[in-house]
Amino acid sequence: QVQLVESGGGLVQPGGSLRLSCAASGTIFSINTMGWYRQAPGKQRELVAAINSGGSTNYADSVKGRFTISRDNAKYTVYLQMNSLKPEDTAVYYCNIDKVIIGAAPARYLYNMWGQGTQVTVSS
Repeated sequence: QVQLVESGGGLVQPGGSLRLSCAASGTIFSINTMGWYRQAPGKQRELVAAINSGGSTNYADSVKGRFTISRDNAKYTVYLQMNSLKPEDTAVYYCNIDKVIIGAAPARYLYNMWGQGTQVTVSS
């Protein structure tokens, strides 16, 4: 089995920074796209940023220029550097993997895996 463990959430003042980490563990051959989603109270879960195995990224318009997603393929870890945080960034942030290869010959896959979530609160 594969597990995702997130860390780095917390309380920060507006304009501050946080760095989220999400490490995948288990029997892993490779991981396709890794991403961060967030869900604020009373709202739907939304994509914040994603990065594929080649390093291509995409961001929600609301975080462009403030957040940076990166990954360490050797450690099966994805990061989200969040700068210039705003109160509207307050949410539970979830790590996601769209596809992970856990076996070869024959190939075996796991799809749409989620971390447990980490709370980010931006408040003075």
